[in-house]
Amino acid sequence: MRSTPEDRTTRAVLRDESLRLFAEKGPENVSVREIAAAAGASPGLVLHHFGSKDGLREEVDQYVLDAFDRMLGAITADGARDPSDPAAAGRSLAEVMLQHLPSDSPIPAYLSRLLLSGSTSGRQLFVRLHELSRATLDAMVEAGLAAPGRDPAVRAAVLMANDLAVLLLREHLTAVLDTDPLSAEGLARWGPEVLAIYSGGLTAAPAAPAAPGTDGADGAPHPPR
Repeated sequence: MRSTPEDRTTRAVLRDESLRLFAEKGPENVSVREIAAAAGASPGLVLHHFGSKDGLREEVDQYVLDAFDRMLGAITADGARDPSDPAAAGRSLAEVMLQHLPSDSPIPAYLSRLLLSGSTSGRQLFVRLHELSRATLDAMVEAGLAAPGRDPAVRAAVLMANDLAVLLLREHLTAVLDTDPLSAEGLARWGPEVLAIYSGGLTAAPAAPAAPGTDGADGAPHPPR
């Protein structure tokens, strides 16, 4: 999801630096002058390419939406997964990001801000994520690995909300667990507990650790959906 120095145009550099700064500070706390300085350009060049800071933010939002659309599309594309494999069919949002984004990508942090912003882009992404969750649940039901529940749309939304909580509360979870939940180590701790709760409730014993070499970022399948 990151352009290489050789193929980044000035416009792409401005967009990428804006994404990084927006993720760190929030779009409302970043000035055009700051963006220009980070990109090694003049403020006038920012306005030349995007018309205004709002125009630049719209491009950053669309870039993030497109990035997630590619990632989520890779999961739901025909032939991209085996519906009989819970680990493939029930991959979580955190696992998708871990697989497709570099560890220092600003996209997860910006996604968190975007979903809470109340913007059109944030609402569009939320709808897309729910569509993915519903498609995942449907695939699990078809494979006999999950039940649709009384209200499949609500069940899909509950599962999605649990996935998003890891992203939105990432810093707080890292502080109390002393492990980044979006890292491979964090997912290895998180996955078995979530799987146990989903499959057996709060009285269930934790799942056994996966053997070395198990497929998947966390060594354990995402909870059956």
